[in-house]
Amino acid sequence: MDIGAVNCLSYEDFVSVFGNVVERCPMIPAAVWSQRPYASFSALEAAINDFIEALPESGKEGILRCHPDLAGKELQRGTLTPESREEQARAGLDRMDASEASRMARLNAAYKERFGFPFVICARENDKASVAEQLRERLRNTRAQERSRAIEEVKKIGRLRLQGLVLSDHNNKL
Repeated sequence: MDIGAVNCLSYEDFVSVFGNVVERCPMIPAAVWSQRPYASFSALEAAINDFIEALPESGKEGILRCHPDLAGKELQRGTLTPESREEQARAGLDRMDASEASRMARLNAAYKERFGFPFVICARENDKASVAEQLRERLRNTRAQERSRAIEEVKKIGRLRLQGLVLSDHNNKL
């Protein structure tokens, strides 16, 4: 849909369409709906990102806690959101052998123990090897560094999800 159609959405439709741009956080589109009309895709994306940045640190961690473990129990049970399922599959996280899955489970557990929220990375920009490598490397970060890094990853994920729903500014000009 183009930005004009976005601006015409009712509150309920807006939240329904954009409710999982940020994983399991329909409060974000609920909050930014009132800022319509948006002049562009970029303006909508900026409103979402500004909302996230305005949150206190505890709110940012809340957003991070809404994300599932990568290659975790939700993937195995088939209970991921459709977006997460597709993203994890693209990265090959649904095709790990027993050794890889065990290593990922240990890394996820260590990460959650250290930071108090799940590891978040834009799976669409990575494969299973780079996800595991980044997870190991990011375990060295401080809590503040990691919270900031993870929120930047949330924004990358959100941008890609938003691009799947709304024509970008470039496409709107064609």
